[in-house]
Amino acid sequence: MANVCVITGGGSGMGLEAAKFMPKDKIIVLSGRTVSKLEGAVKELEALGYTAYAKACDTSDRESVKELAEFAASLGEIKNVINAAGVSPAMKGTQEGILRINALGTVYVNQEFSKRMNKGSVIVDVSSNSAYILPSFIINKKIYKLAETDEDAFLKKLVKKSNLAKGEYQRKGFAYSLSKNFVVWYAKKCAFEYGLRGIRVVSLSPGLIATDMGNLEKKDGGMLIPFSAEERMGEPAELGYALATVADERNGYLAGVDVLCDGGSTYGMKEFKKKK
Repeated sequence: MANVCVITGGGSGMGLEAAKFMPKDKIIVLSGRTVSKLEGAVKELEALGYTAYAKACDTSDRESVKELAEFAASLGEIKNVINAAGVSPAMKGTQEGILRINALGTVYVNQEFSKRMNKGSVIVDVSSNSAYILPSFIINKKIYKLAETDEDAFLKKLVKKSNLAKGEYQRKGFAYSLSKNFVVWYAKKCAFEYGLRGIRVVSLSPGLIATDMGNLEKKDGGMLIPFSAEERMGEPAELGYALATVADERNGYLAGVDVLCDGGSTYGMKEFKKKK
């Protein structure tokens, strides 16, 4: 039976770059909401010698995620899932929309795919270094637990928290940080829930990356660049390699943690390049 790697948000950016670092004996399934972009990405992979498929999916819709998981399972054994789908504050949408895609989308992907995965497989959930900027008193894991039991209450409470910020972009940014902090927490939760079945779960938090999304955020998020070790944005291929490495089955003891891949900007801001 063939091994399958599924990458949500795989039509471009770090998701597509991750596909290029996967072994060529795996079937690659790229998902996203824009079919034309996915089809272009599939052609790019096929030119490199991959067997690849495009499958439209809205990760904020559980049924859509279920269809994606069933399609992938029909092609072979699902070995790797890289959940790179997400939206940022500068993109169109609302605070609730950000939370639905980034946070609830992670719940749907992890739950629906884990039902169809076997021992030796791995899920990588993509978070962000924005998960690290929230003060500890803002984070309420009791609210996070509602994502699996009461989605409406989960969304309502986190939107209310994000409304503490002033300005539309700031409120969306707050919602984004909350959604990504949730992703880090939820990946850890799933690591211990699925671990006894041999399914490894880990998250990876990029910094500001020179993708279409990252360039949109550069105007307001670019303040982090001087805090990074090399004072630059990350390249999509660098993050693609990191994701593929974390998702590799041989990296079997890396579970229940977040891999902070942000060029050092988080700890540069907190300590090593902290303004006096």
